[in-house]
Amino acid sequence: MDRKEKYIVVAFGGNAFQTKGERGTPENYWKNAYKSAEFLVKILEEGYKVAITHGNGPQVGIIAEWMLAGKKLKNLDVMTLDIAGAMSQGWLGYLIQQSLYNKLKEKGLLNNGKIKGVVTIVTQTIVEKDDPAFQNPTKYIGPWYDEEEAKKLAEEFGWTVKPDPRGGWRRVVPSPDPKGHVEIEAIKRLLDEGFIVIASGGGGIPVYFDDKGWLHGVEAVIDKDLAGERLATAIGAGTFMILTDVEKVYLNYGTPQQKPIDVMTVSEAEKYYKEGHFKPGSMGPKVLAAIRFIKNGGKQAIIAHLSQAYEALKGKAGTRIIPDQ
Repeated sequence: MDRKEKYIVVAFGGNAFQTKGERGTPENYWKNAYKSAEFLVKILEEGYKVAITHGNGPQVGIIAEWMLAGKKLKNLDVMTLDIAGAMSQGWLGYLIQQSLYNKLKEKGLLNNGKIKGVVTIVTQTIVEKDDPAFQNPTKYIGPWYDEEEAKKLAEEFGWTVKPDPRGGWRRVVPSPDPKGHVEIEAIKRLLDEGFIVIASGGGGIPVYFDDKGWLHGVEAVIDKDLAGERLATAIGAGTFMILTDVEKVYLNYGTPQQKPIDVMTVSEAEKYYKEGHFKPGSMGPKVLAAIRFIKNGGKQAIIAHLSQAYEALKGKAGTRIIPDQ
């Protein structure tokens, strides 16, 4: 596939909208959404065609807790995780869509012949029904708890809980490997026509095809970076950018020997990945997504802190994964 140098997929972590320690108020969400929009406007001014994706780990877990509270208080039915994922796409897509629209309006960049608007696509992501991930939950969702509270909730609701490498305990759910997006042709058409597209939110709604070719949702949350790579590859993006809450990728992270990486080739990234430097629930999927993107023809993958996004795109911050020289 010919790569389109100015096409970029930007993947925001779900924690970019509700950071650890914040209560998750509407004010928190809007503040963080506008901060993200500032970076997007900068690169749009430079002529980039932008597709945006985002995580939903904290938010889909919160939705699940709301539903459980509704069941306890009002005996309301609890929706499945795929429906909760669809709800989070609307929630976070709306925040990005409106904050970016307003920032573009402020700059006089809307309807200028190049940028026609911002749209959110409720996106279904294809997985395999028998993916082994369903037997080994690894995807962190929801808020952080101390160990005692987490184990109490696990016993009460039948959850699986694990310690989060970033601190505290959280619920974990299955995270099957994404294969592609049902709505990809619509996404490509919108980008080519000059729209900014928010798609594959939360990794997309996990669905599988049955023997008749019909789609069905499944109880899971897909990793947004692995799904983002499928999106970036499918649209022919030159750059895939993963924005998170750490400044770089590290070897031996969390130990006295930890070492930051500025640039690594895809072969080096594969070697470090196989050696176990990147944990499955945190940096592992990000590095794996970057490896896949480069091996599928991408020009560069970038992993960086949200606050240093623009500098990272210019090669002055973050970690870049590039093809072998």
